[in-house]
Amino acid sequence: MRIIIAGAGEVGTHLAKLLSRENMEISLLDEDGERMGDLGNDYDLLTKVGSPTSIHDLKDIGVKDCDLFIAVTPHETENMTACLIANQLGAKKTLARIDNYEYLLPENKQFFESMGLNHLIYPEVLAANEIVASLRVNWLRYHLTLCEGALELCVVKVRENAPVLSQPFASGFFSHGHYRIVAIKRGNETIIPTGTDQVEVNDMVYAVCTQENMDFLREQLGKQENEIKNIIFFGGTRIAQKAVQNLPEGLNVKILERNRDLCYHLSEKINNALIINVDGSDMDALKEEGIQDADAFVAVTDNSEANIFACLAAKRFGVRKTIADVENIDYIPMAEGLDVGAVLNKKTITASYIYQLLLNASVLNVRNLTNADAEIVEFMAENGSKITHGAIKTMRFPADSTIAGIVRAGEGILVNGNTQVLEGDKVVVFCKNHVIRQLEKYFKA
Repeated sequence: MRIIIAGAGEVGTHLAKLLSRENMEISLLDEDGERMGDLGNDYDLLTKVGSPTSIHDLKDIGVKDCDLFIAVTPHETENMTACLIANQLGAKKTLARIDNYEYLLPENKQFFESMGLNHLIYPEVLAANEIVASLRVNWLRYHLTLCEGALELCVVKVRENAPVLSQPFASGFFSHGHYRIVAIKRGNETIIPTGTDQVEVNDMVYAVCTQENMDFLREQLGKQENEIKNIIFFGGTRIAQKAVQNLPEGLNVKILERNRDLCYHLSEKINNALIINVDGSDMDALKEEGIQDADAFVAVTDNSEANIFACLAAKRFGVRKTIADVENIDYIPMAEGLDVGAVLNKKTITASYIYQLLLNASVLNVRNLTNADAEIVEFMAENGSKITHGAIKTMRFPADSTIAGIVRAGEGILVNGNTQVLEGDKVVVFCKNHVIRQLEKYFKA
């Protein structure tokens, strides 16, 4: 597969690095050669200096033989124009990064398809959706609903009071069938547990369960549930705007933004939050705005460092639920080590969305986990596929992968070695991202 990525910004370079590990021909195009640096030498990809909207440059990089043209520069108009030109020059599929929510409305999909714009992606909306999901269940660091609610992925940092501590997986302690621990993040290492592994203090535990077993899981992980009513957002960015607009009714929401002009703009667009013109990194301002009474604090400014330290300050004031937008990927392990709370990164969210477009039709969904070197993948077991030929324990699954559960006729089912996957089952797999393509062959007929 031949892929051209226009725009060597944060999203473009992260995506190029991710895809360069696959058996694909990747080209990265940008007007600023310094922005691409030594990517061409360090990764298996071609870099070229040129304009995404130049017919000459697009022809020169071989757009006519391109399977997917991805435009992710910071400028919406440039991205859309580049995709339109690429389509006319022969690109089979196009994807543009946008910042106009109206373009994503279902009634506009066919209109853009007819123009040659096959996919539109708005990273800030994807990030906002993650925030709303995280605020729904406040005892979790990260929460993901799988297969339309049939299964739940729950991520928790384990403390000293958790019953799951120091219980070897082969001991039988986890054989109750109420939840399944699919991975452990310990420091910078992501562990797919085997029989000799056990959960340790300060591990980040990834567990899958059904909705009715979430309370049991919470108790096993030593967590308490606290109602979220008062939420403070630090930064009036587009992520904050979209998240606030999608929050349920009945919450008390404040947005702290130091740019006065942006505050006026926010007050015209948002009617379910109080907009306050203060610097959210100022401790006195935080106290004056009631940080000590907040149930959740969400830091989504354009400054990763400011977001990290603001969440640390919120924790100091007793806020239980904190979320930080950390766009510098190198800072994520540090943020976790400092116990910042939930960490958000729109580059990884966007990359996993785009990556899904490149996989086989048997792959229903792929979700990248920001704070782990892993993915949650939803597969469909096709008629005659290898996965249906016997019990799970007879399958020689790749290392660094494990089946978390299956969904059959809309019902979530946790698996064990004797489980038999049937044709039409949705199968949820937790795996390191380098084995996704190896897994595909188990689900294709």
